[in-house]
Amino acid sequence: MSNPAKCCAVGDIMLEYPIRFHERKFRMRSATAVLLLFSLLFAQPVAAADLSAELVLRAISRGQDLLKTQQRPNGSWQAEKQTDHIVGITSLCVLALVNSGMTARDLPVKRGLEYLRRIPSGEPQDTYDASLMIMALAAARDPARTDLARITILAKMLEDTQFTQGKVGAWTYGVGSAGAGDPSNSQFAVLALKEAADVGVHVSPAVWERARDYWEGQQSPDGGWGYAGGGGSTGSMTAAGISSLAIVQQMLRNDDGVAPDGTPPCCRPEDPYPALERGLRWMGDHFAVGHNPNNGGWLLYYIYGVERAGRLSGRRFFGDHDWYREGAAFLIAPGNQRRNGSWLGVGSYESGERDISVVGTSLALLFLSKGLAPVMMTKLKHGPRDPARPVEVVGQDWNTHPRDVRNLMEHISGLPRWPALLTSQEVDLQKAAQAGGVDALLQAPILFLTGSQALTFSPVEVALLKEYLAQGGFVLACPTCQAPAFEESFRQLLTQILPPGEQELRLLPEDHPVYRSEYLLKADAVQLHGAEVGCRTAVMYSKEDLGCLWSYWMRHSPPKRNPQLIARVERGMQIAINVAAYATGREPPKSLDAPRKQANEAKLDEIQRGLLQVAQLKHTGQWDAAPHALRRLLLALNDTVGVAATTKPGELLPSDPSLYQYRLLYMHGRTKFSFAPEEREAIKLHLSRGGMLFADACCGAKPFDKSFRELAAQLYPDAPLKLVDVKHELFTEAIGHELKKVRRRTNEGSGPNVPLSATVKEVDPLIEGVEVDGRYVILYSKYDLSCALERQSALSCEGYLSEDATKIATNIVLYSLKKEPRLPPVVK
Repeated sequence: MSNPAKCCAVGDIMLEYPIRFHERKFRMRSATAVLLLFSLLFAQPVAAADLSAELVLRAISRGQDLLKTQQRPNGSWQAEKQTDHIVGITSLCVLALVNSGMTARDLPVKRGLEYLRRIPSGEPQDTYDASLMIMALAAARDPARTDLARITILAKMLEDTQFTQGKVGAWTYGVGSAGAGDPSNSQFAVLALKEAADVGVHVSPAVWERARDYWEGQQSPDGGWGYAGGGGSTGSMTAAGISSLAIVQQMLRNDDGVAPDGTPPCCRPEDPYPALERGLRWMGDHFAVGHNPNNGGWLLYYIYGVERAGRLSGRRFFGDHDWYREGAAFLIAPGNQRRNGSWLGVGSYESGERDISVVGTSLALLFLSKGLAPVMMTKLKHGPRDPARPVEVVGQDWNTHPRDVRNLMEHISGLPRWPALLTSQEVDLQKAAQAGGVDALLQAPILFLTGSQALTFSPVEVALLKEYLAQGGFVLACPTCQAPAFEESFRQLLTQILPPGEQELRLLPEDHPVYRSEYLLKADAVQLHGAEVGCRTAVMYSKEDLGCLWSYWMRHSPPKRNPQLIARVERGMQIAINVAAYATGREPPKSLDAPRKQANEAKLDEIQRGLLQVAQLKHTGQWDAAPHALRRLLLALNDTVGVAATTKPGELLPSDPSLYQYRLLYMHGRTKFSFAPEEREAIKLHLSRGGMLFADACCGAKPFDKSFRELAAQLYPDAPLKLVDVKHELFTEAIGHELKKVRRRTNEGSGPNVPLSATVKEVDPLIEGVEVDGRYVILYSKYDLSCALERQSALSCEGYLSEDATKIATNIVLYSLKKEPRLPPVVK
């Protein structure tokens, strides 16, 4: 090795030196090493399909607790039996705690930051230490203190120590260090300089150009990267190469071809980046989670590298592998996270002693927490197939602007009222169908579809898109350049995936909430088209090439950038943010919280006799605004509280003679409605015999609310609707779920010239009812439950969040079962 004195550098936390590894891999006590390797290679992972955010969050909490116990009195952390690189290890621990949900106000992070700030100016001068310190200070976003000056000094040191001769573009261990440079030091320098640039530090374009040339030159013929360069590709170094090239690709965006009026050349496809694509293909072919491919060590370093490579390249799949689900399942498998909350890997630093490794634990936390970040948008891969590799799409029509969605997610992340980290993914429908069907799409609430050529999808792919919309998904589409073929084919696609009567794109009216969901936009200048599905607009189409504008976004515009281009890009971002706010309510689900189809649906559909059956009342208004709401509720009853309920709800008029076969009647809507006198009489007779009526106003619709209150007064003029006391058994575990507080979205903004200001607050559950002889025969929510049940609620939808809506509705159903109905005799 060129610098044997550095054999225990913080880079070795994650560093793979082939010679050094073979010298040191069994330096642990042999029995401990064998047991550790055995447990890592043969531990049975949690099935990826069984993963949940709750399981992962529990593992994250245990890992955080371990790091808290290992913090030293002065605020620092130190690796077991290692006395060097305390700055780097402390920075890594701070970075892990911050990314896993703690803030600069939390004591462990606060003490860690205070330790780092006490390090004398001009230090550290080691590449790993300086890089990790930049990343920790940038991630903390401490509102009480800015660390920009310190980050600037450290970034300048990294710029100055990049090789400009010899192995140009590389980094070695730091100031005064010998050596030819290596990819591990180099990737951490690139990662740190990106974080510095993101907080406003100017990084010379020449630094990014040299880094690009270095990584392209180091790539092996097989497409991967190894430590020595040019051969011996490994998983960890290939992950480093993918991450570094994805970063330099973004940082070297130029404005060539932009017209004097700021119009970008959207019709000119960006040149493909074959080096990055070859690296991604290598990772797809060699992906694993139980070991570092082609290397016996540095397991947790590799796993965290996979997260960076996937997130920075915008890939949710490497080959056929859902890298986050498989990696998370491995990390939380029994034995892989120790009872004390620690993770141990293989190799110095991450293996640790006393069954503890703060480095290994930090790397695992970074993977779990950053990979758990909400995936807000899926970019759909489409196009003809490669005859030689049918799993691959030929051409880049779907990806004319490769950085569009990634830039959008980076811009939105950290905006006020948005999650601090949002991610995206690229999904091939064919692979999605093979890897779990609609679940692969439901990981993101928004599907982005773009291109210039006519769309062609197989029947299986069309069915997948149809199911995605039915389960609450949202589609945003726009052409690249001027593409009438794309628009025509997209309109034709809607006739296949939307319900009858809702298949036509219409220009959204100027009072549509999307025009003021975040920014005030002029409808005539934006001209979004849309199609309705149930409670909301579920498809939006822009004739403008929005992806082109997103691809020109930079967190800090270059000094000489055309001001008109800046304005165009800002407008394109505002349109996208408004659409995303409308579609998600600024609350995209965590990666593992996306709705998943219950495995027993088909079986439950076949069973009727002996199961709880619920009837949905038809009425003269929009009685089926949320067509899947009741089915979702019945599935939840089977899935969460063990109530045997048929998943085929009845749909009938109150005058239907079979009304009395149903214990519970359910209704919802958005518009004004009425029942004929004989229908009201039938409902009241059913309620007098022990039945119950449960209703809600979709998205808090006032016309429905007014009509329902009139109905209740007509049915029971002497027993008006009244609030159910929050202490009533309806909201307690005695019935089902404990509901002391629930989350409800309300719109505080009003009027066409005021941006929507939807906020989510923890409140008492607000249910009204009509009580007769000590029992509620009607239970009603003026706030939305039904749209939330089928995850169709949008930003403008006033009502309960999906999880809490399901709990409230479940309790209402369970309450209705308390008293046996007095059914009329069966007439034979």
